[in-house]
Amino acid sequence: MNRRLLLLALPALASLPLGACSVIPERPYVETKRFPLDPRRDGPPARRGRGRVLQVRLMRAAPGQDTRGLRTLREDGTISVDFYAEWSAPPVELAEEAMRRWLSASGLFNGVVATGSRVSPDLVLESELTALHADLAKGEAVAGLSVVLLRETGGDAQLLTQLAIRGTAPLPPQRPLPPELAAEAMNEALASALGALERGLARYA
Repeated sequence: MNRRLLLLALPALASLPLGACSVIPERPYVETKRFPLDPRRDGPPARRGRGRVLQVRLMRAAPGQDTRGLRTLREDGTISVDFYAEWSAPPVELAEEAMRRWLSASGLFNGVVATGSRVSPDLVLESELTALHADLAKGEAVAGLSVVLLRETGGDAQLLTQLAIRGTAPLPPQRPLPPELAAEAMNEALASALGALERGLARYA
């Protein structure tokens, strides 16, 4: 009997519009926003160094720093990652490229090259992106870098200096914080960190 009733109902169901058969609620489309991580160095080059070549090796990402979504540290101490607002590429890749451009523009070195270059470097910089987020409780954007400067000769590596750098920039007061303003503040925080890096490397240039 049930099978017969189902067969009788099929023509009526077929005549219904497709939307009437759907049980999944429609959700509005949310466009993902993508932002550059591209801090710019202002001002003239620093004093000239001794004509040394610096190699910037691939930057590592600390745990949690390998996602593209903008990160926010809430007032309650929890971390949120925005899946609809993200960097244009993995932040560690963008930060490494920004570091090379920044140090090249500083004028401290005769050349700043990437891993794989055929140029023999005098100094080698290893780095890690340790922080890049908006801290709502403190009202500031934070960028953190951990760097090691080496001199390599004959297969041996000599440690010249190790730096733990923290750059900050104020956040605007709007809450909830628009992602455009968060990304802008994090760019400023990374610029602050790269400026501190430049000053820390100056004596070895």
